[in-house]
Amino acid sequence: MRRRLTRADAFTEILRAVNASLEPERVAEALIAGLAGWIPVSGWLVLATDEGGPRRIAAPGLLPALEPAAQAVGEFVLGGAGVFCSADVSADPRLPRIEPATPAAAIGLPLECRGRSLGALVGMDGAPSAREPRFAAASLSVLRAVLEPGALALDNALRIERAEALSVTDDLTQLYNSRYLSQALRREAKRASRSGRALSLLFIDLDGFKGVNDRHGHLAGSAALVEAASVIRISARETDIVARFGGDEFALVLPETGSEGAEMVGARIRDKIAAHPFLRKDGLDIKLSVSVGVATLPDVATTAEQLVKAADEAMYWVKEHGKNNVHVAHPTDQNAQSALNAKTVKTAGRDWTFG
Repeated sequence: MRRRLTRADAFTEILRAVNASLEPERVAEALIAGLAGWIPVSGWLVLATDEGGPRRIAAPGLLPALEPAAQAVGEFVLGGAGVFCSADVSADPRLPRIEPATPAAAIGLPLECRGRSLGALVGMDGAPSAREPRFAAASLSVLRAVLEPGALALDNALRIERAEALSVTDDLTQLYNSRYLSQALRREAKRASRSGRALSLLFIDLDGFKGVNDRHGHLAGSAALVEAASVIRISARETDIVARFGGDEFALVLPETGSEGAEMVGARIRDKIAAHPFLRKDGLDIKLSVSVGVATLPDVATTAEQLVKAADEAMYWVKEHGKNNVHVAHPTDQNAQSALNAKTVKTAGRDWTFG
C-alpha cells in the first residue's frame, strides 16, 4: 500500500478527483474511490463535523446493518481518538453496545486539514477479522498525506454549501427566502411541464398580524412569525418547498400535487394555525388565522409567472371574503370582478424574477 500511495500518478489522480466537484457527497465519493483499490474493505462511511453533530456525507457500499457501527466508529474518531482499528466492532469495548450486534472488522481515520479535524473516514468489512487490522507507521504517514487534500476539498465544498444555504435562507424564520422560492418555482414548473405532472403553489397570508405588532411591539411580531413558520413547516411534507415570501406572507411549492391535494395541505395549515396559541411563552395566548390561495399547473397556468399570479389572486379572494379560509384558483378566476383584479394587478407585480 505504501508503494502505491507514494506513486506520483496515484497522488495526482486523487487530487484531480476530489477537486472535480463542489458537492460534498461527490468529493467524499471521489476520495473513497481513490482509496478503494488500496484498502480492501466492503463499505465506507464519511462523517463530517456539523453544528447539529456528526453529519453523514456518503456511504458507498456500506450495508445498512453495518451503518450504526460505522457511525459509532466515526464518532469515536471525531472525539479525538485518532486512528481506530478493530477486528470485531460488535465486541469492541471502546464502542457503545449496538443492537442487533453485527460482527465486522473496521478501520477509522481522521480527516484533518487547516490544523483541525474535519471529519472521519470509516471502512467496514462484512465479517470479523482473525486479528486486528494495523497500519505500519510509515504507511500511516503516507496515508495521512494522501487524505489531507481530500479533507481540504471536502472542507471547501462544505463551506460553499453553507454559504449557499445562508444566501437562500430567511434570517428570521430559517425558511427559504423569496430568492430561492423563485428559483425553485422556475425549476419545478419546467419539470412539471416536461413530465406532464401537476405542480401546485400555495400563498399564505397571516390574518391580523398587524394587530400583534401594534399591540405588543415588533419583537412580539417577529416571534409570532417564527412560530407561524414552524407550524407551516411541520404541516408541509418533506418534498414541499416552504418559504417566507416577505412580511407576513409565506409560500409553499408542492411538486407532483394536484389541486385537491394542495387544498388539503392548505386546510391543514389553516386549522393548525387557528389552533396554535401564539406567544404563550411570553405569557400571551394570541389567536391568528391565515388566508390561503391555491393554484395548480396546468389547471390555471402553464408558466411559473401565471402560477404566481393565480395563487396570489386566490389568496386575495379569501382576504376579501372573510379570511381564515382556503380558495383554489379556477380558470374562470382569471376574469374575476374588476375590483378584485385591480387589487391583485399590483400584487402580481411584486418582486419576482423569472428567466
